[in-house]
Amino acid sequence: MVSTIILLAISISVLHRCILGNTGFFSPADRQEKENNTILPAEDRICGRPEIIEDFLEKNPYSRSGEPLKKVRGIVVHYVENPGSSAKANRDYFNNLRRTHITKASSHYVIGLEGEIVQCIPRDEISYASNNRNTDTISIECCHPGKNGKFNKKTYASLIKLTAWLCDTYQLHSSDVIRHYDVTGKMCPKYYVEHEKAWKSFLTEVQKELDRR
Repeated sequence: MVSTIILLAISISVLHRCILGNTGFFSPADRQEKENNTILPAEDRICGRPEIIEDFLEKNPYSRSGEPLKKVRGIVVHYVENPGSSAKANRDYFNNLRRTHITKASSHYVIGLEGEIVQCIPRDEISYASNNRNTDTISIECCHPGKNGKFNKKTYASLIKLTAWLCDTYQLHSSDVIRHYDVTGKMCPKYYVEHEKAWKSFLTEVQKELDRR
């Protein structure tokens, strides 16, 4: 009887912390965002957060300027232009721009072929991904196995979870999720520009995930 009561008390405590966003559930970067109060709402829905590998770029003018991202009004989905490459390889490409100076480019997240999610930029900073929407959006780059740009099942599943969690965190709707194409007309993400039904299906899956929260 005593053990049952103790177990119940622990379960209630965990649930309480999960709902209220107790700081014990935050990563150091997320905790700093909450303390700075630069982006609202903060991680009040931490329970739905997918597994994320934080591997932030070094600050530099070409991929991580450190400029504040003060308001998030949308999520932008991209695809990497090198089929078969990994999330880590794309993250390292962004980081190496501080030396190569080839271009200005980066993304908040890169999702790999195994569904791994690598975070390159803190969410309270802008990334160089979405042109004139850099200042009010979170960017997600997705790896893919072939030239047609279609995401595999693992990448696709992680994209749904990450996008839904970000929408939930910033109180956005699936209609606030857009493609790079919708900003500039660039064929990105390629498969989901060429196949409009596939993109609409993705948005439907994101909304279903949101509705379950």
